Amino acid sequence: MTTHEILLKTQEGKQALSLADGATKTRALEYMAESLLENAESILAANAQDMEAARGHISEVMLDRLFLDQERVDGMADGIRQAAALPDPAGRVLDRVERPNGLIIEKVAVPMGVVAIIYESRPNVTSDAAALAVKSGNACILRCGRESWRSCHAIVNAMGQGLERAGLPASAVSLIEDTSHDSGTELMTANGLVDLLIPRGGAGLIRACVENATVPCIQTGTGICHVYVDKDADLAKALRIIENAKTQRPSVCNAEEVCLVHQDVAAAFLPMLHEKLVTERQTAGLVPVELRLDERAAAIIPGVPAGERDFDTEFLDYILAVAVVPDAESAISHIARHSTKHSDAIVTENPDTAARFTAQVDSAAVYVNASTRFTDGGVFGLGCEMGISTQKLHARGPMGLEELCSYKYVIHGDGQIR
Repeated sequence: MTTHEILLKTQEGKQALSLADGATKTRALEYMAESLLENAESILAANAQDMEAARGHISEVMLDRLFLDQERVDGMADGIRQAAALPDPAGRVLDRVERPNGLIIEKVAVPMGVVAIIYESRPNVTSDAAALAVKSGNACILRCGRESWRSCHAIVNAMGQGLERAGLPASAVSLIEDTSHDSGTELMTANGLVDLLIPRGGAGLIRACVENATVPCIQTGTGICHVYVDKDADLAKALRIIENAKTQRPSVCNAEEVCLVHQDVAAAFLPMLHEKLVTERQTAGLVPVELRLDERAAAIIPGVPAGERDFDTEFLDYILAVAVVPDAESAISHIARHSTKHSDAIVTENPDTAARFTAQVDSAAVYVNASTRFTDGGVFGLGCEMGISTQKLHARGPMGLEELCSYKYVIHGDGQIR
């Protein structure tokens, strides 16, 4: 089907979900999870084709984002079940007031309608987005990157079987067949057919959506995430946090890209950092982290001189920009200039410095003595996430069920006139 035909077909799913009660939506999610597992063999076969076609064209870390195995399919099903177990946000009375004239005014949560998601080579986004959309009463239109289309198509087919088993139309979760820029542009301008657009991907995709969309658009985050090691930091703790934030999964948006170190501890800490991220990883046969150093850091440890854009780049790779700063205020100022307002962290044992950092760093998630890798809908108790918003209007941080709802006012009267 053409993109326009899919947009029209999704309206049937929107209508059906708007009328579905909480029990029906929960049952649909349970069937969707079951169907994913029942169709695991075909999903993995499709993913193997995607992987074969992508090798040599995308980086190893991006291949890791694309790759599926049985464990990851199991994780996708678990994510759907976690969403199923959450309270239904639609229809919840957010506020209620009785006016002196007897009018009862209720503020009621309602689904957005049709949520479109444009994303790149992460098949698990397919199931996460579908689960949150269905649970919150929204139909969703998915537009994946060409590298993952076979995988996503198999996943959507499986989930469609689950929807139909629950008595809902498979069109409640639709996948765009055209992976060219034309289909993305059509979604961005589908006024009246798309109620909310969420881009999940690199800076170019997000910028294109924000600049060109005529439908409401959530600005989700590229993640230039910082970890600042304060003069009062526990250095062993800082090392564990940075190792996790940078190397546990470098291809995701909540991975650390910049390390700032207070000048008072730089001489002690930076050699520890080099040993942990470079020497130990080389010895263990792992990919070492390339350290891109400002002048002060380069005077202490070996690495690559930092280029003009290295502190403004989301590497999504085993690369870390490192700078030495004179004090906490300088670290906060550096973050203000270079952060994408996604996730930033301080490592310190000084509660006053921590409080100043959390008050002044204007990011969606601000951490004290913890890895930035925790910025995730599942970790935050949202079941899974639709994306991580770095804007301030409507939604901020990991977007779960509540962020996929708007509200309307329902007014009950008994003949009142004005």
